[in-house]
Amino acid sequence: MSILPNLQAVGAPITQVHLPFLTQVVPERLVDDALDKHHAQECRRRKLSARAIVWLIIAMHLYCQTPLPQVFEKLCAQWCNTESSKQRKCPQPSALVYRRYQIGARPLHTLFGWVCRPLAGPQTRGAFLFGLRLMAIDGQVLSMADTPKNEEYFGRGGTDRGQSAFPQGRAVYLSECGTHAIVDAGLWPYNTSEHVGARRMLRSVSKGMIVMWDRGLHSFDQIATASQRGAHVLCRIAKHLRPSQLTVLRDGSRLVRLYPSDPERRKCGEYLDVRLIEYTIASETSDSPETYRLLTSLLDPDLYPAKDLACAYHERWEIEAVADEIETHQCGSQPVLRSHKPVGVLQEFYGLLIAHYVVRLWMHEAALGQELDPDRMSFTSALRLLGEMSLAFAVVPRKLWPELCCTILQCLARHRLPKRRRRSCPRVVKRKMSNFPLKRQEHRGINTKAKPIQEALCLI
Repeated sequence: MSILPNLQAVGAPITQVHLPFLTQVVPERLVDDALDKHHAQECRRRKLSARAIVWLIIAMHLYCQTPLPQVFEKLCAQWCNTESSKQRKCPQPSALVYRRYQIGARPLHTLFGWVCRPLAGPQTRGAFLFGLRLMAIDGQVLSMADTPKNEEYFGRGGTDRGQSAFPQGRAVYLSECGTHAIVDAGLWPYNTSEHVGARRMLRSVSKGMIVMWDRGLHSFDQIATASQRGAHVLCRIAKHLRPSQLTVLRDGSRLVRLYPSDPERRKCGEYLDVRLIEYTIASETSDSPETYRLLTSLLDPDLYPAKDLACAYHERWEIEAVADEIETHQCGSQPVLRSHKPVGVLQEFYGLLIAHYVVRLWMHEAALGQELDPDRMSFTSALRLLGEMSLAFAVVPRKLWPELCCTILQCLARHRLPKRRRRSCPRVVKRKMSNFPLKRQEHRGINTKAKPIQEALCLI
């Protein structure tokens, strides 16, 4: 007899899940409001409720190596302790996928916008500079299931050596540097310019923030839009850009004037006055250190010393760690997004980000309890620990759940990363080529059905 819980009721719909660390961050009220907003609630009584499916889409990224039906069993694990579970049937994988596509991507996008907000408060260490919240914008290329529909919508990346192995989409994030919380994001076809995504991320910046981005995202309009929304900027610019110098400030930085690239806008007198900071970093790997050039809207050298701003800019690399958490640790070795249709890919993408936010929120709470910098917490350990807690909540009585949550926070605080080493690494790779032949266009569409081994095997 199977010991797995039978979860899908013959009569009653499944509307509750039993993972408090998830439902406390994504409460059922918000889930229902997001479904109602996009008319995605079921109009008739269903065995698999829309609310449970939304939680499933989020939880599948807490258990990235687990098949979808087993993730659903973890969500509803406490049902196995009830007498009525003996009369229930497990949902088929096709039923879960069918209900996912019925809901679509819009409720998950709305839910992401409602749930994922900046986490850092006055007591959060390393999250503010001069009283301004440190934020960063950056992009990432995500792979997805190799299907004709995904390829048609998202396209493939390519180089002079050929196309990428999987269809790819271009994701852009706005992240809080101190807590690694992603507060806004978008996923577009691969050929979409990263500048387009970065510009859209500015819709979520506001007064009291200082936003950073790399030199590849620099533009006059990017700085102007951020300033119009009341935020300050700290960004790197390329070597070939030469702003017009106005004056040299007392700390060695310079006040410069930027003009838009459009000649018509220049004639209309459009410009921005910003501050230019130049510096180098001594490196044992190079005799000629690279020169860094930063622009910032913080103009007063007495209130905002150039050295402090230059050191703070390197906090922008925290968003690179965020991308690594998503692609390497949260998703593992399989293609990042596994849906076969674009709407499922977009749905998964926002479910993935909500799951990342859930883990980061619990890490932030654990760090506050121990007066730690959230950067010192181990994301991998936190993801593994929260994933293992599904069984604990299934066997512990509900009245003891608050104590169990406190235990989780204490365990998270014990899994700390060692202090980061001071190092400088050249931007090189160890292995560029593979001994395996490259998959080319002629290999696509080949029928992969093979004969049984008994028929295919031939003795000689």
